[in-house]
Amino acid sequence: MRPLTLAKTAGAAFAAAGLGALATTPAVQSPWYDRLKKPGFQPPRMAFPIAWNVLYSDIAVVSASTIDTLNDRGDSDQARAYTRALAANLVLNAGWSWVFFNRKRLGAAALGAGVLTASSVDLARRAAAVNAPAGAALAAYPAWCAFATVLSTRIWQLNR
Repeated sequence: MRPLTLAKTAGAAFAAAGLGALATTPAVQSPWYDRLKKPGFQPPRMAFPIAWNVLYSDIAVVSASTIDTLNDRGDSDQARAYTRALAANLVLNAGWSWVFFNRKRLGAAALGAGVLTASSVDLARRAAAVNAPAGAALAAYPAWCAFATVLSTRIWQLNR
């Protein structure tokens, strides 16, 4: 994996994290968030930044490796397709925080989490097609997104 590719994927992943945090941080400290009914399976607040920092790092490393492997194989079209899929995924990722925390659209956020999960599954599938261990390493991302979809949906149901 080339350092420049890693810098690009890490920059993109952590830009998505930063944009999401702009919507999330003020909201989780607000009375609105405190008043939301949350299911018993909601993790403690501290679990989210820990999980997401690990996942964003995983996304950056696996994506850089995947892109460089594809380019090294001479498959630049697939490398560009993976890069587009990564960009779309990170937009969905950051966008979820804005829909849920900033716009307070719980139903739309639940739907968005489902779309993010599907996009994350696709990203892991693409990485696994290039390098099975890399795809396996990225599998935690769609698993966490699937959990987030269930959690978002339940919060929406509890707060209609």
